[in-house]
Amino acid sequence: MHAESHERDRDVASTATATATGDRPATATGDRPATATGDRPADGTTAPERALGSRAPRFVKSSRTLHLSWQVGVFLVGLAVVAAGVAMLVLPGPGWVVIFGGMAIWATEFVWAQLVLRWTRRKVTEAAKKALDPKVRRRNIILTSVGLVIIAVLAGIYLWKFGLALPWTIDQ
Repeated sequence: MHAESHERDRDVASTATATATGDRPATATGDRPATATGDRPADGTTAPERALGSRAPRFVKSSRTLHLSWQVGVFLVGLAVVAAGVAMLVLPGPGWVVIFGGMAIWATEFVWAQLVLRWTRRKVTEAAKKALDPKVRRRNIILTSVGLVIIAVLAGIYLWKFGLALPWTIDQ
């Protein structure tokens, strides 16, 4: 917990310095160079994380009023997308995907959203690695098989006891 907060403090400090000067910091976490794309290198290793801070065009950053207007616009668009995603949690639609899309929109301009997305990406990667662990996969396959056998036995008992009566063939 403390290591993450120290990393966040260092990232925010470097971003604050860069914001004051109008430049982007040279490193994402102080010891790794930032990349422009965030893609994985060809050798399969993980790419360094992008630098924190605004990704607004240079001409927008040149004027404080224009940059503030840009941030308000990005916030409102992101808010609308997140609100639509929240609505889709109870309505038909891909709610969580839309919510993370709104967070990605916010992350183009706000450091807090970038940190949330980094944390989320790290947790999803850890969960995927854990799910691919052979011991965990074996356990999941065994539990799924046992569950399917139990369901099949219960369905067989139900059919043996009550039989199969299709709704359209029931006599009044």
